[in-house]
Amino acid sequence: MKALFILGLLLLSVTVQGKKYERCELARTLKSYGLDGFKGISLANWMCLARWESDYDTQAINFNPGDKSTDYGIFQINSRYWCNDGKTPGAVNGCGISCNVLLQDDITQAVKCAERVVSDPQGIRAWVAWRIHCKNQDVTQYIQGCGV
Repeated sequence: MKALFILGLLLLSVTVQGKKYERCELARTLKSYGLDGFKGISLANWMCLARWESDYDTQAINFNPGDKSTDYGIFQINSRYWCNDGKTPGAVNGCGISCNVLLQDDITQAVKCAERVVSDPQGIRAWVAWRIHCKNQDVTQYIQGCGV
C-alpha cells in the first residue's frame, strides 16, 4: 500500500511539472508560431527573453510584492496588465485570458498574449529581463546551432 502511495505521488509530480523546453526545441516552436520577425523582433531576441524570464519553463511563476502582481509562464506575462488571476488588485487583463492558460504545455495562448504585449507602444521593452540581458547585446547564441 505504501509503495502504491509513493508511486501515485511520483506520477502526480510528473503531471503537474509542466514543460521545460530545450533551447533549440523552443526556438523551432517559436519560429513555427511566426514570432521570428513579428513586430521586427528577431527569433534570437524572443529566445533571449524566454531564457531570462522563465528559463524556457511553461510553469514559471513569480510574485511581485511591490504591486502584488504575478508573472506567469514561459514569457512571464504579468497579471496586472495582461491576464486575470483573480487576485491582482486593479488588473486590466489586456489579453482577455486567465493567467492559468499561460502555464499550459501548449504555449499557443502565451504566444498570442506576448504578441499583444509587443503590439503596445512599449513593445518588447515591457520585459525588464529583456532590457537588462538582451537589449543591445549579441543574442545569436540563443538560436545558434538550432537550424532556424
